[in-house]
Amino acid sequence: MKTRNIQFKENKWHNIESDDNDTIDVLLVFTGVNLIENNNILSFLAATFKNAQIISATTAGEINQTNVEENSIICSAIQFEKTPIETVVDNLSNYKNSFDFGVNLGKKLNKENLTHIFMLSDGNLVNGDDLLTGIKSEIGENIQISGGIAGDGDRFQKTYVGLNENYKEGNVVLMGLYGNHIHVGTGKKAGWDVFGPEKTITKSDGNFLHEIDGENALDMYKTYLGRYAKELPASALLFPISIKTEDHNFFIVRTILSIDNENKIMKFAGNVPEGSTIRFMKSNFDRLVLAASEAGIAACENLGNKITPEFAIIVSCVGRKLVLANRIEEEVEAAVECFPNTTNVIGFFSYGEISPQKEDHISYLHNQTITITTFSEHV
Repeated sequence: MKTRNIQFKENKWHNIESDDNDTIDVLLVFTGVNLIENNNILSFLAATFKNAQIISATTAGEINQTNVEENSIICSAIQFEKTPIETVVDNLSNYKNSFDFGVNLGKKLNKENLTHIFMLSDGNLVNGDDLLTGIKSEIGENIQISGGIAGDGDRFQKTYVGLNENYKEGNVVLMGLYGNHIHVGTGKKAGWDVFGPEKTITKSDGNFLHEIDGENALDMYKTYLGRYAKELPASALLFPISIKTEDHNFFIVRTILSIDNENKIMKFAGNVPEGSTIRFMKSNFDRLVLAASEAGIAACENLGNKITPEFAIIVSCVGRKLVLANRIEEEVEAAVECFPNTTNVIGFFSYGEISPQKEDHISYLHNQTITITTFSEHV
């Protein structure tokens, strides 16, 4: 497995010229919405890497090694030696809901010798929970999925995901990795502080929350936020919630996407089922950075005994980036401190993260977490 990072910054490409461009299998591209809309970058990259599958997503910030960038283009050119790959893309507009969308994506992907799936999804139109449930209904829960939900800075207006030159709102791309030569490790951590007692969701509809303990959820949330309630919906990124459904014995963090003050409804990035236990959360700078370190350690340990990570993808939530602000590079540095200097690192800030849960090793949609996927190919 060979990888190298390529960057477009200040109107100039860096590290793009190489004799092996025609042998690249996959080119991951993370960039801002304005750059992908106003430049022919995908056409240029397709002409430069003629045999590569080009997988792209818009972001809320890009990661190149330990550097955090804004409005740049970060690419990673990947060449596998013994690992077959398969890519599929489809759009939500072709289906009546996100679950059916996921089912069809799962059907499209070859299952024989499938080892791992890396996934990038639209960040505004697709319900990530239902999408994953649909995919897992076709491929089973033993095949782990990692990846992220595309971003649009802190604007939450539109996001793009693409395969080759086909990038659209509503797209989802899956990349299947096949065979026993590829080793994949994952790590996920949150690091938010819990405050207040546990409560129960008593009325909801998918990812729309209406009532907690029989009371209006938005009114209760505003009471807990105090003076920060005046800054909603922006301040919601500072105060996520975690839920534990009746089917699981662990909590998953959820981000509030929008608030309907007139109807007093809260919309979340993932489903918030009735009967779930809910906890309010708040930021803790030091614990967020520590969580990043723990995620990196887990991604190394889960890769396998004495296997060195050759390549790593970091997907971290935009909420963490907004909270940590000028300390955000501390999070990235902490995440990769256990990697050797030879590990190539790329990543982006997202509207949601996809990673297996430690307790049951099944992949879920997460919010306000940092997730890391490590790769190593043994031939």
